[in-house]
Amino acid sequence: MIDFNNKGFFKLKQNPDFAEKVTDLLLDDEHIVDSYKTMRDGVVFTNKRIIAVNVQGITGSKKDFTSLPYKNIVAYSIETSGTFDLDSELEIYFSAIGKVKFEFTGKSSMLEISKIISGYLL
Repeated sequence: MIDFNNKGFFKLKQNPDFAEKVTDLLLDDEHIVDSYKTMRDGVVFTNKRIIAVNVQGITGSKKDFTSLPYKNIVAYSIETSGTFDLDSELEIYFSAIGKVKFEFTGKSSMLEISKIISGYLL
């Protein structure tokens, strides 16, 4: 499982191509909302869950996939980017895990992701 306390892991930048890493894991009625990556690792948001991908090893052929279903979220907070501060943040509180924090740089779909999470919470 990914170490969510490692802040350096989660400086994510939008990358639609990263979603290909999780297509085999998706359910029939599940679709990708957006995907983000760092140098090797990344996060994919679907309409049902968040899938964090930790690429391991020298060659990167070994991968750890962590599935975080929206139904286990008890609260969340978003911070959108501004004029001079282009970074945005998403903090999610899961019932069994605790707080998971994602930091984004550049363009992100925070409002769309927020609507999906709200749809499961409300």
